[in-house]
Amino acid sequence: MTDDAVHRTAAHVAHDGGAGAEPGGADELDAAPHAAPHAAPLDVAVDRQIEAILMIADEPQSLVSLAAAVGAPVPVVRQAVERLVADFDGLVGTVRRGFELREVGGGWRFYVRADLDAVVEQFVEAERPARLSQAALETLAVVAYKQPITRSQIASIRAVNVDGVVRTLVARGLIEESFTDAETGAINYVTSDLLLQQLGINSLDELPLISPLLEDGAGGFEQNEGIPDGRT
Repeated sequence: MTDDAVHRTAAHVAHDGGAGAEPGGADELDAAPHAAPHAAPLDVAVDRQIEAILMIADEPQSLVSLAAAVGAPVPVVRQAVERLVADFDGLVGTVRRGFELREVGGGWRFYVRADLDAVVEQFVEAERPARLSQAALETLAVVAYKQPITRSQIASIRAVNVDGVVRTLVARGLIEESFTDAETGAINYVTSDLLLQQLGINSLDELPLISPLLEDGAGGFEQNEGIPDGRT
């Protein structure tokens, strides 16, 4: 190979940044700043996805369920939740919100801050209707006779979505959260003492038997539920 050929080959390699280019050279250093900004938006996207899910969730959501929902590893979701908690608490230069993200029953859920309970209660009292709807009465009856019971179980019996009705009954103080299932995270509801007062009875044992109200009598109820009088 002539000297001219060697010079032309060397110039071609230097121009194209071929295999002979050193790692971390000028070409790579120029490209590096363009890749870095993508890390932060990814974290923000996960944070916003989790925030949106928790905003509409009626029950505490575990880190595993959140990770499955957003398609991210559990450690990434845990860090995102920690950032959201700090954000809502005003610990990162943000404004302290009127709600907080709290871990309850093995999952995460939005709650009104304790110091704002009074104003929220006043608002709910002013907004609540004077009488219960037919749907609310039917749902209340299901809870009364089948408690403790979850929203999904109520929905299965009534064959309709009961999320809004259950929230109404909780707001009216007629039913209340009893406990959270350790495996599913589902909240179990029971009737409150206020309901007993409204009905003028001392205990649930004084509720009327449901079997005489069924078309096929107690036999039909026993066949479907295994409970002769409709009370647990």
